[in-house]
Amino acid sequence: MSSADYDEGALWLKAKLFLNHAMDEDEPRTFDERALWASLALELLAKAALARVSPLLIASPTEDGSNLLIASGLVEGEGRFTSVKAHTLYSRCHKAFRPFSERDAQQITWARNEYLHGGAASFTTIPPNAWWPRYWAQAVILANAQDKTLEELVGLERVPLVENHLAQNKKNIEHRVEMLIERARQRLAQFRAGNLPARVAKEFSNPTDLTASLSYSENENCPACGSVGLLEGDAVESSEIQSEQLAEDDYEVWVDLTIIADYFSCPTCRLILDSADLIEAADLTTTFSAQGDYADYMDDDYGND
Repeated sequence: MSSADYDEGALWLKAKLFLNHAMDEDEPRTFDERALWASLALELLAKAALARVSPLLIASPTEDGSNLLIASGLVEGEGRFTSVKAHTLYSRCHKAFRPFSERDAQQITWARNEYLHGGAASFTTIPPNAWWPRYWAQAVILANAQDKTLEELVGLERVPLVENHLAQNKKNIEHRVEMLIERARQRLAQFRAGNLPARVAKEFSNPTDLTASLSYSENENCPACGSVGLLEGDAVESSEIQSEQLAEDDYEVWVDLTIIADYFSCPTCRLILDSADLIEAADLTTTFSAQGDYADYMDDDYGND
C-alpha cells in the first residue's frame, strides 16, 4: 500500500476502465454484467471525487493511524489498502456534491451486493431503460465534481447515448412528481367526499408522523393541497456567524445556516417528496434558513491531550 492507492487520477482511470467494460458493445455482455461493472465504476468515481478534495476522505482509519498517514502522503508504508465503505462514500458525496443522491447510489450498491453474494439471479428487477438514466444522473455529478466532462468520462462517441439517458431521467422525475401530487390531491378529495373504502379512510384519518426527523426543518406550503407541510434537511450549504451585544461585556452569538432541502411531507394530503430532485421539480424551495449553535462551529484546538 502507498499513497498512490488513494490517488484521484488512478481512481478516475480505473473507473473509466470499468465503464468501458459496461458500455463496450463489441463484447457480448448481458445487462446484469454491464450493470455490475457500472456499479463498481460508480464507487470508484465517488472515491476519486472525494480524494480530489483530500485522500483522507476515503481512507479508513486504523488503530495506529498508518492508513491516514499514508493517504496524506506523510509516510510510505506496506500494508493492506483499506478505504471507507460505499455507504460512507455516498453519504459524504451527498453532502459535498449536490445534487448527488446517497439513496439512489446506495440502492445500486445494495443490488450489486445481492447479485454478488446473495441468491439473486439478476442484478435488478428494474428494466435497463429505467436503470441507466438513474445511474448516469449520479455518475455525471461525480465526474463534474472532479472538473471532468462527460466526454472525458465516456469518450466522444458515447456522449449522445449518455445524454439521452440523462434527458430521460429528468422526464422520469417530472412525471413522478406529477404522479405523486395528483395522487395526493385525489386521495384527499376522496376522503373529504367520503368516497374512500372504510379501511383506507380510517388509516387516512388517523394522525401519522410522516416526517423524516432530519436535523433542520421549515414550514412550506404543500404543492398538492396548499396546506402547511414541512421541509427537512441535514446538509448545511453555508454558515455565517452572527452576534449581538446585549451589554458591555455580554454578547449573544449564533450561526445562520442555509440548509439543503432533502425531504418534504404534508400531514393533510399525505404527500411525501423524499429527494432533492423531487423537491426541485415540484417548484418548492431547495434551501431554507435555520439557526445553529455557535459552540458547534468553534475550532477545538485544545483540550485533547
